[in-house]
Amino acid sequence: MDKTIERFTIFFEEPFWVGVFERISDGRLSVCKVTFGAEPKDYEVYRYILENYSRLKFSPAVKTDVKKSASNPKRIQREVKRQLQDTGIGTKSQQALQLQREEMKTERKKCSKEQRDAMKERMFELKQQKRKEKHRGR
Repeated sequence: MDKTIERFTIFFEEPFWVGVFERISDGRLSVCKVTFGAEPKDYEVYRYILENYSRLKFSPAVKTDVKKSASNPKRIQREVKRQLQDTGIGTKSQQALQLQREEMKTERKKCSKEQRDAMKERMFELKQQKRKEKHRGR
């Protein structure tokens, strides 16, 4: 059976409020980071998730361990309390975010190189055209 675990954490990362979506599917973790700016209200977060979840860009999947959830209600309460006391995101999530950043960086470099080459080609063509115009029939 294919089981997916999703978790959304909001924390304050100087100077903005940041939300991190963590998705664990088939023992692989992928993460997406969202910057909110001012502290978001519950209804703003809910609306954001409803409107933008399909457009979120998750990082490449990283292999991770999946712990079985406890069925004991007191244990679940303690787990929730522990998660609320934790600030920030886990190291696996940070690794996934770093992978995403690196992918975006290489993609950006590739696009800028293509633009630069196209601009050089265009300038070269303009120079050639100018030279031909100067020597027309003379």
